[in-house]
Amino acid sequence: MTKDNDIDIREAFQRAQKGHNNKAKLVASLKSRYNKLDDKTLFHEEFVFYLKYAMIVYKREPAVENVIEFVAKFATSFQSPPKTEEEGQEQQEEEGDEEEEEADDHPFLSFIFNFLLESHIANSHAVRFRVCQLINKLLGGMAENAQIDDDLFDHIHQAMLVRVTDKFPNVRIQAALAMTRLQQPMDPDCPTIKAYMLILDNDTNAEVRRAVLSCIAMSPRTLPKVLKRTRDIKENVRKLAYQVLADKVHIKALTIAQRVGLLQQGLHDTSEAVREVVCSRLLPAWLLLLNGNVIELLHRLDVENCAETAIETLKAVFRNAPNEELLQNKELLDDRKLIPLDSLTCENVLHWRALCEFIRGKGDDGDELLEQVLPDAATYANYLCGYLKAVPVLSEEQRADFNQVELVMTKEFISQQLIHLIGCLDTNEEGGRKRVLAVLQEMLALPQTPSSLVSLLTEKLLALVPDDQRRIQTVAEIISDVREPIMEASQPVDENENRRWQVQLAEVKVRFLEAKQSLEDCIAAQEFSRAAELKESITSLEERRNQILQEMAASSQPSDKEVRTEKNDPETLLRCLTMCAELLKQMNIKTRIGPTLSALTSSLIFPSIANAHPAVRNMAVLCLGTCTLHSRELAKTHMVLLLQIAQLDEVKIRISALRAIIDLLLLFGFQLISDKASAQMSKPSQSPDKQEDDASAAEDKGDVAEDTTQSVLVMLSEFLDSEVSDLRTETAEGLAKLMYTGRISSAKMLSRLVLLWYNPVTEDDTRLRHCLGVFFQLYARESRAHQEVVEESFLPTVKTLLNAPATSPLAEVDVNNVLELLVELTRPSALIKPSTNTEAVCVHDYLAVRICGEMLKDPTAPEVRLYAKTLSNLELSREERVREDLQTLLQQLVQVVKDRICLRALEKMLNQLVNLKDQAELLIASALQPLDVNADDAATEDLSKSARRPKRGQRKGATPKGARKASRRTESSEESDGENVPASVPMVRPSRRAKTAALEKTKLDLNPLLNQANMS
Repeated sequence: MTKDNDIDIREAFQRAQKGHNNKAKLVASLKSRYNKLDDKTLFHEEFVFYLKYAMIVYKREPAVENVIEFVAKFATSFQSPPKTEEEGQEQQEEEGDEEEEEADDHPFLSFIFNFLLESHIANSHAVRFRVCQLINKLLGGMAENAQIDDDLFDHIHQAMLVRVTDKFPNVRIQAALAMTRLQQPMDPDCPTIKAYMLILDNDTNAEVRRAVLSCIAMSPRTLPKVLKRTRDIKENVRKLAYQVLADKVHIKALTIAQRVGLLQQGLHDTSEAVREVVCSRLLPAWLLLLNGNVIELLHRLDVENCAETAIETLKAVFRNAPNEELLQNKELLDDRKLIPLDSLTCENVLHWRALCEFIRGKGDDGDELLEQVLPDAATYANYLCGYLKAVPVLSEEQRADFNQVELVMTKEFISQQLIHLIGCLDTNEEGGRKRVLAVLQEMLALPQTPSSLVSLLTEKLLALVPDDQRRIQTVAEIISDVREPIMEASQPVDENENRRWQVQLAEVKVRFLEAKQSLEDCIAAQEFSRAAELKESITSLEERRNQILQEMAASSQPSDKEVRTEKNDPETLLRCLTMCAELLKQMNIKTRIGPTLSALTSSLIFPSIANAHPAVRNMAVLCLGTCTLHSRELAKTHMVLLLQIAQLDEVKIRISALRAIIDLLLLFGFQLISDKASAQMSKPSQSPDKQEDDASAAEDKGDVAEDTTQSVLVMLSEFLDSEVSDLRTETAEGLAKLMYTGRISSAKMLSRLVLLWYNPVTEDDTRLRHCLGVFFQLYARESRAHQEVVEESFLPTVKTLLNAPATSPLAEVDVNNVLELLVELTRPSALIKPSTNTEAVCVHDYLAVRICGEMLKDPTAPEVRLYAKTLSNLELSREERVREDLQTLLQQLVQVVKDRICLRALEKMLNQLVNLKDQAELLIASALQPLDVNADDAATEDLSKSARRPKRGQRKGATPKGARKASRRTESSEESDGENVPASVPMVRPSRRAKTAALEKTKLDLNPLLNQANMS
């Protein structure tokens, strides 16, 4: 212990380098020596003297890191130990504020801080890095309730605000970490918070953004910035953002839209690690705050508008839960394994559906569990039928009441989830399956069934009927019952006939009264023969009166005759077309159009295309487009109609027609249009004299077909300029599909798509940008022929951008960026399957010749500099003929180009071609020499050296840009963050002894430096 108490500073620094030494004991020993000194100035100077040797090392060596850790612990050991609240209150009562401030500031700690603050402006990035690292460790090592002088606080704050803008990412990382305890979230003008938010938005280094995410305090101001990082380009940043939200943000601090957005993005993230964090960190954290209540979690989401996201969330929760927890909400079900109708809510029915689908997804392992949460098919069919019939139908007055509309929408949402549950039923038993089919047919035929349920009901019905012909027959019968319901025929009463009967009845009544009066008079006069005649007349009048009454009663009664009345109102037509569209969608593409479908097409689809209601027309166009996919002849007949609709109708209907056209061209190709045009041109010969006319007409068929195809492409090209973003996006996506599948091969069209992708007008169109971004990569990498199309579009694209007027949005496009994209797309090394034809000329060779020719047209043009830069980025082949041609062109360019930067680039490329030629001649010469092993080794060594060390002014061998990016990424990762380890290459695992030896060789020992300093 005596030896440890007498330890000097040099020995302490030497021991601190070793990881196995107890730093707490070293700190205590050195602190004991420090406390015994009367004059501490020499100690301060010597301590800093040895510290400087560690501060000049940028690489994160273990020895240096141990020294930095030791210095931080030693400096913070002079802080007064943390006090409890009671002790702090007692001290505040006994002592004044001045004494308390004096006790908190230790001379050594203040000296170290001042030294570091003076050194943070050093020229060496290593010193700046170590300064920020030490300040971070010093502030982090202080007690939670520690205090520092206000002036020192301000100095540290100002210095770190400067260092977070440092050139080196590692310095920015440590500076950001150092400001963790300096931020004041409640202060709206806190400079630290502002700096953090600026870094999150603008810093190009992902590790710096990660460092800020790990230490930023949560507040209403910083929360949107953290949420934005969940959409960061780097996987590690997104992952950490979700971890921070799980650990620091309460679910109630997020809006419903923010919760839904987080789950939707996180569960669909392209990275498995990010999806895992959402499932294992974010969702459990939210459930913990809600006491594990899954139904309560659904209440925090808008399940009616994001049902699919809510279901995916529930399945992610179920995936990590044991079977016992899956059934924890089983008490919601009654004895029939059903939720009572009066207890159904959006949340519990969605939970029921998600649970049943998740258990059914387990296969045979989940059959027993499924039987506990779902009844048999017949029972469920009756349950579903009862609920669907109870959904109210609103009148015109009730539709004006928002509460009534909201109630009906809720019931329709619950109905949708109950219909989805049909897919989880066991329909193998014949009786249950027939009952489900009967209920579905009954619900589709009922006029009270909401229109929003028709498509889903039809889908579930068709899923239970495997045969296409039976499907067609079933749906056709339902459509017939809906559109032509059976009604009792009631004949209207004729007013004239009724009036005639009334007159006859009145006449009979008058004659009856007269005859009765005469009968009484004859009886009184005792004229019995006359009385007998009158009595017979009265009897006949009574019979006549009864006959008239019967006829009147018969005419007023309804007839028992039943007739079918056709309904053509928009709601009925839309319901029938929806069922027809779902049928066509579920049918096999190879199923032909039979008599039943032909009748539906002629009686329902075609008349509805001319309907005045837009929704009816749109659904009719969808049905027609789907129907034509099943018949080439039908497609030929109605292609012109679809083209007209795509140009003339409303936007939504035009988009539906455009989708149908694209689908037809993908399935049948442009030959479909050519056949149609040729059929219109061809006519049978009427006499031998017209054979010459027929021959000339046959020659014109090809031209007409080509013109027709060209007109369709012109129409699609015009749609790309449309102001309607949806139409423009749908057209671009369709053209991308046609080009990728080989239906179109057009450099002009590809140029249009590239310009559309870069056009600032489409900046907010995320779907368009994403679609084209994926298409360009897949298209160019697919085959060499596609790369040739890209190469042909190079110059037209560049010229369009260069010639764009100042008022055009294309004038804002960075032409250099476009050139880099086109060069990358045509790079031979980017092909998925490289060409096996070694004699084929490289695409970049053609591109180089084109660029050189364009430069020779006008050597003084401003774009010549862009072309020269592009030439230096090309991957040229080693074919001798191509090199000679390029060499000739470059020599001509060198003579006419006056721009110095262009000349330098051209001369560099010219030297590269000359050196490649010399290497090829050397290889040929060595191949013709006699076999000599030593000579071959020497030649190979010379060649490898010359390849590794190019001459001054000579460009290195062309490498793929991806390789250059990889090397650059490796360098930046080593520079930006020493804690990041690049992905290792798979290799054989070395032995423990070999690893120990390698570690000893790479360790940096500060002892020689310290000894040298001691000698001086």
